[in-house]
Order: sequence, then C-alpha cells, then structure tokens
Amino acid sequence: MVSNPHLSIEDGLPAGHREAAAHLFWDAFKAKLSLVMKPESRALAYLASNIDPDHAISAVSAGGELLGVAGYKTSKGGFVGGGLPELCAVYGWIGGVWRGFVLSLLDRPIEARTLQMDGIFVAAEARGQGVGTKLLDAVKQKARDLDCASVRLDVIDTNPRARKLYEREGFVAQETHETGLFRHVFGFRSSTRMVCLL
Repeated sequence: MVSNPHLSIEDGLPAGHREAAAHLFWDAFKAKLSLVMKPESRALAYLASNIDPDHAISAVSAGGELLGVAGYKTSKGGFVGGGLPELCAVYGWIGGVWRGFVLSLLDRPIEARTLQMDGIFVAAEARGQGVGTKLLDAVKQKARDLDCASVRLDVIDTNPRARKLYEREGFVAQETHETGLFRHVFGFRSSTRMVCLL
C-alpha cells in the first residue's frame, strides 16, 4: 500500500462537498441500496439533503478534492440522517413509507461509549493509497475524543477486502446477522459486527 502524503484528514465535511460526498456514498453502497433507493437521481437528492457534515471525517487532496469520508453515528445523529418525513419528501408518501421500513432493517442501536461507523468510502482513483487507513485512524481518535471505549462497524459478506482492512486495523469480528429473504433486496447474505477496543 502506497501512502499518499498529498492529502489532509479533516474533522467534518468541508463546505461545498455535500454533492461530492453523496456521489461517493452512492458509488460505494449502491449495490446494497439500489433496489430500495432507486432511481439514482432521487437517491442522490435524498443523500445530499440529509448528510450531516458534523458526523463525518474527510480525506481531502492538496487540490481540495474530496477523496473519502468516514461517517459515524452518535446519540446526537449520524452521517446520513433523515427519517420518514425526509423520505416522503423525495419519494412521495407511499414510496417513503415502504423505503423507511426496509431501511430500518439495516439500522443498529447506539451503544453506550461506542462510536458507531456510519459508512466509510474512498473515491475510486484514491484507493490503494492508504486513504481508508488514515480515515480509520482518525475515527479511532474521534472516538477517544468523545470518551468512547470502542468503535463498532458492520461489514457485509460480499466485501472481504474491507473486512481485511478492518482486521488489520484492530477490529475483531463478533456476531453475524443473516439477512434471510432480504438478501434479494440488499444483495448480501449476512453482515458481521466488528469492534475495535480503544
């Protein structure tokens, strides 16, 4: 892995990067979310309007380009916020209600003194340059700053590359949840909870 010295890690999402963050998020997670969130134009509109810059850590190039984001969730909110009213505003009442129900199946409760990851993604052109590792290091520091004892994330069975990165960074697999029939909706059979003790 080649480290990229020409980037900075910033607390929050810099002003002007909301649309870029929405596109990067969608590129990273559309395989899992496309059946629920399509069409893409509405998914991007929902994401862009419901991103919380205060629940993000960003990797930014020397030229100001957004290279990656690690979103996190606390009792005060998460990187991708919004609820039923926001879904209905984009998809209509019927579309918002069923999407809200299905998306709620992916939600995990916040645990005391645990910083919960809410998505980590890196631009395609920046992968393999250590951006993900730097973001994870910053997430751990953010957790310490918030007096958390651990960082928690969920990794799906179809993303073994991400799981290897998390294991290298000190995350240990705990329990695995099967998606059952919803595997046809989300495109994965199981997700594994991983925890890094600080």
